[in-house]
Amino acid sequence: MNCPFCRVPDSKVVDSRLTSDGRGIRRRRECVVCHNRFTTYEWVQESAPVVVKKDGRREPYDRKKLFEGLRRAFQKRPISTDAISGIVDTIERILSEIPSQEIASRRIGELVMEHLSRVDHVAYVRFASVYKSFHDTEEFAQEILRLKSGSDTRPL
Repeated sequence: MNCPFCRVPDSKVVDSRLTSDGRGIRRRRECVVCHNRFTTYEWVQESAPVVVKKDGRREPYDRKKLFEGLRRAFQKRPISTDAISGIVDTIERILSEIPSQEIASRRIGELVMEHLSRVDHVAYVRFASVYKSFHDTEEFAQEILRLKSGSDTRPL
């Protein structure tokens, strides 16, 4: 592991512990030359699932795409990048528990909307307006009323 400060390719592990979700290892390292400390994380590399789009196309799952969609929904909202990453981590954990190597894009969208409805209603409405492709303002208004009333009848 190269030191991020002096780029020397030699460091020693000072401390190791499990990540909070127990799915990885956090390591504190110290550079043997400049003695600066830094943190690395280690996870099992799982094979990426294939996302099946509405039109039947298949493409590899892309964490960046999910993160960017959430970031756009949360734009100008009081939520940190770390919190968005946490949502992505949670969604990925749920997806990893699905035995199939193919996941419908609809399922990913439902998981995103489920989390957004609990975290920030404005972000939820922004995401839903794109995801659900509202045809008119009436559909948009009905979604807002459904959200405000807390009556979620969508299957998960």
